[in-house]
Amino acid sequence: MVKSYLRYEPATAFGVIASVDTNITYDTTGKHLLAPALEKVGVWHVRQGVCAKTLTPSTQNRGPSLAVTSIAAVPSSSSLIASGHADGSIRIWDCERGTCETTLNGHKGATTILRFNKTGSILASGSKDNDIVIWDVIGEVGLYRLRGHRDQITDLAFLDSGKKLVSASKDKFLRVWDLDTQHCTQIIGGHHSEIWSIDVDPEQRYLVTGSADSELRFYTIKRENTDTDNKDTSIENKWEILKPFGEIQRQNKERVATLRFNKSGTLLACQVAGKTVEIYRVLDETESKRKAKRRVNRKKEKKSSKTAENGTSNTDSLITSVTVPDVFKLLQTIRATKKISSISFSPITSKTSLATLALSLNNNLLEIYSIDTNSTTKTSSIELQGHRSDVRSVTLSSDSTLLMSTSHNSVKIWNPSTGSCLRTIESGYGLCSLFVPGNKFAVIGTKSGNLEIIDVRSGTSVEVVKAHTGSIQSIVATSDGSGFVTGSSDHDVKFWEYETTKVRGQDSVSLTVSNVRNIQMNDDVIVVAVSPDGKHVAAALLDCTVKVYYMDTQKFFLTLYGHKLPVLCMDISSDGDLIVTGSADKNIKIWGLDFGDCHKSIFAHADSVTAVKFVRNTHYIFTAGKDRVVKYWDADKFELLLTLQGHHAEIWCLSISHRGDFLVTGSHDRSIRRWDRTEEPFFLEEEKEKRLEEMFDADLDNLENRNLSQQELPEEGAVAIAGKKTQETLSGTDSIIEALDIAAEELKRMSEYQEEKRKGKGVEFKSNVMMLGLSPSDYILRSVSKVHTNDLEQTLLALPFADALKLLTYLKDWSLNPDKVEVVCRIATVLLQLHHNQLVATTTTRPLLALLKDILHARVKECKDTLGFNLAAMDHIKQLMATKSDAPFRDAKSKLQEIRAKQSKRVEARGDTKGERRKKKKQKKDDGHVWS
Repeated sequence: MVKSYLRYEPATAFGVIASVDTNITYDTTGKHLLAPALEKVGVWHVRQGVCAKTLTPSTQNRGPSLAVTSIAAVPSSSSLIASGHADGSIRIWDCERGTCETTLNGHKGATTILRFNKTGSILASGSKDNDIVIWDVIGEVGLYRLRGHRDQITDLAFLDSGKKLVSASKDKFLRVWDLDTQHCTQIIGGHHSEIWSIDVDPEQRYLVTGSADSELRFYTIKRENTDTDNKDTSIENKWEILKPFGEIQRQNKERVATLRFNKSGTLLACQVAGKTVEIYRVLDETESKRKAKRRVNRKKEKKSSKTAENGTSNTDSLITSVTVPDVFKLLQTIRATKKISSISFSPITSKTSLATLALSLNNNLLEIYSIDTNSTTKTSSIELQGHRSDVRSVTLSSDSTLLMSTSHNSVKIWNPSTGSCLRTIESGYGLCSLFVPGNKFAVIGTKSGNLEIIDVRSGTSVEVVKAHTGSIQSIVATSDGSGFVTGSSDHDVKFWEYETTKVRGQDSVSLTVSNVRNIQMNDDVIVVAVSPDGKHVAAALLDCTVKVYYMDTQKFFLTLYGHKLPVLCMDISSDGDLIVTGSADKNIKIWGLDFGDCHKSIFAHADSVTAVKFVRNTHYIFTAGKDRVVKYWDADKFELLLTLQGHHAEIWCLSISHRGDFLVTGSHDRSIRRWDRTEEPFFLEEEKEKRLEEMFDADLDNLENRNLSQQELPEEGAVAIAGKKTQETLSGTDSIIEALDIAAEELKRMSEYQEEKRKGKGVEFKSNVMMLGLSPSDYILRSVSKVHTNDLEQTLLALPFADALKLLTYLKDWSLNPDKVEVVCRIATVLLQLHHNQLVATTTTRPLLALLKDILHARVKECKDTLGFNLAAMDHIKQLMATKSDAPFRDAKSKLQEIRAKQSKRVEARGDTKGERRKKKKQKKDDGHVWS
């Protein structure tokens, strides 16, 4: 009988607050901060400092390809947010429900920037593939692709109520696109290095650009109606939307990373690729004109004083024109403790400050700053839910209810089932860790050679023991639980025993450790392992060998030779028969512990093997490597069972639960991931086939990408189809072709049956079971409707001309269904555009096209009329409701402004009456006095 195994699947990931290579943003309410954490998006409640929600993609494909690279929230009052991913896909999320509404595929490279227009109906996305795609968010479809940039898109900004779009790129050019005509109307050069960020103030007066140059450049935005009076403007100036306004010198010499105006447009934040953010005050028109006037007056005074000295009179008047320093003034500079990854202004401002700014730092930390005119203060930070750097070791308690992780300056105790952080204890650089039997205490081995004893319940460090002169690389418990063994880079393997002492005047017990014996090695010890039966202790050395000793006498037993590079990890099976070693030479070797013979050497990972562990009471092994994957092996059959993908960087450590029902891994990406064993069985041959298919698909994708890269550069300002060919579009094409073939066969059978019936043969007609009881037309419509709206164009692109003709013949019947008119029109227009030449050349299609022209025009007009009628009716109901009650359907903003205006009038009136009363009192006093 074929052996089956139980599948392990990703369960949860925790420990990441904010990713390094992406931006953060507030939602429209300003209560929550959206921070991408690898492939997920964390919705953090700013005041409480807790993660209110996590938006996780529900796909099987996990790992670096799914990492969130950009994020944007709809500016209007909507709960929609968009996240762009490393594979070029864009997901639209409903933030309130925490569900993914749709996935849009259009980019071939990682998404670098996402921007919504004001209403949130249009989304513009820029990517590393140098393209900009415009998406219809409501229709969930790509409208068109804008090409022209020669390097990756770094930022986008909408102008003129979303009719125009400005794009910035690493090719040092700004481009202005007219979205109505889908053309590039203006190209702006002048930057000496890559443009990294642009932004437009809310009133759309100025556009600011930031690059690696030492200055910020400003442009004035031409309004549609401003230059209509000037008849003399040349045709060239007609298309000049942006005009250079001036420059302002930056304080910092590092490149600009992000430029953002706050919601009111009074502040501009300039974040550099370092630790600082420069905050500029934006003056309004009256203030800037006043400032310019003062500047001109000062110049005049200087001139007049000079002329008076020289004895000449100069009556030339200086023209008062507003310059960049008149509008933008450096307010202050925020300095963070670490390098800043991203910034975001809160859409709501408190009464006490000018604005609230959120920073994400590259050490997995979020900070909130309150900006005042004179100072900036850090109001809060979100930091407890993750380590500041790599997770170097993970250890599970004996009952698997607690998880301990170590990093460069702290130890954290987690609940592995929920992923919540229970304790954070400051410590040295922990390289290895161990729970003491009873799970009340833990021991940490540090880089400085100290052993730190930690009280898990109180979350305090009890004692620090100077154990080694070099770093403690490995720590492992003895089989009887009375102590542990440590291996260090000072060439020593030391044996320790636990000792408990009662604290004076208290009931509590304190733990300490004492060194009982040593084994001196001839090289650095990298890892130690103790056999579960307590017979042997193994030490892996820097000279690529593993030395095995007897535990009780410390006498030498075996040397395991064979690895070309040092052994980084090893483990001994529960029965003590096998020892497995993982090395920097990318191999794992399975050895027999009885004679030290190598049973098998397996090329396991694409990079160094960093962790290896046996599942208790089995010969199954889990290995982890610097290639970001975890692998599951059968050590008896020497076969790879599963590959678990999910981490975005090197995996440093691994720990398996006592029962083997889950395992935990820690990584350089600062995440801790839990993988659970499911009840789903799998077979070896099936998994092998699946892996081969995946390899084949990956090779195909690489081939396509290589062919694409060899193609010529796109012409200046070209427009292309928004979608891209994916596995879904190809399978959609296959399903449509299959449906057309089944329907054709069914129609043939139906005509044969009618012929038989006419001849008088009473044969009963049995419809095809595959048709699901539908008519041929409805069956094809079902398969077409299954295709996602965004993938429809690419799906129809792959259809052969013969099948496209068949599809066109069914459009007449489908157009009778009012719900399907939009889909029918889209199919008709796409097929006409694609096969125009063949359709015109084929005489038999002309009657069909003429018929479709009349029918579709009439159907679209009917739909338009229905929509117009419904809109008018809703408007009428709205008016009726407004007359009855002024609560619903009234613009809340205008209502609020009215209330505030009334309140301010009352306050003024009160002030006036108080003043009058005081005057009258004074008069009475003056009049009533004897000597007045």
